[in-house]
Amino acid sequence: MMSNSARRRIMIAPNPKELLLVIRRIGRFCASAILLALLQPATADATAVGDMAPDFTLPAAAGGNVRLSEHRGEVVLLTFWSSRCSVCAAQLAALGDLQTTYHSAGLVTLAVSVDDDMKSATQFAKSHPARFPLLLDRLKGVGRAYSIELLPTTILIDRRGRVRFLQADYHGIDNSYVAQVRALLDDPL
Repeated sequence: MMSNSARRRIMIAPNPKELLLVIRRIGRFCASAILLALLQPATADATAVGDMAPDFTLPAAAGGNVRLSEHRGEVVLLTFWSSRCSVCAAQLAALGDLQTTYHSAGLVTLAVSVDDDMKSATQFAKSHPARFPLLLDRLKGVGRAYSIELLPTTILIDRRGRVRFLQADYHGIDNSYVAQVRALLDDPL
């Protein structure tokens, strides 16, 4: 007769072939996870007011590439959006009005999609024409560089390339927001 502990050992002891298969799968998974971690760009702390804005180059949904540093000397309003974000369409329309009003004073608006599905982002861009470039962040490197957690998030960058204002979430463009844009436009290099 077999003891209870011997029965338990027999019941939980896997087939050697199954055990080898499990070890191989775990090994592949761990190797993949380590490789992905190594390929991720190192990010320090979240981008904060006063920091230099991380530079980037992204393709625009309408074609061509846009590089942030090419707009040094201008005030940049950078916003992050997604086709799944319920308020992003309203925010992009409001930012279009702001861009139209202040473009001649030196305002440049750039909108970065952080969609998982670039096809959805491109379709959104086609169905919501904007007065500024809608950029596609396929690898989400720009979203990570700016530590984006909520959508939409808007960042104002001064003429020297420093982050001067951060707003996560959107509740309409209020007077204090417009005042921030005006103050940066009035600030010479």
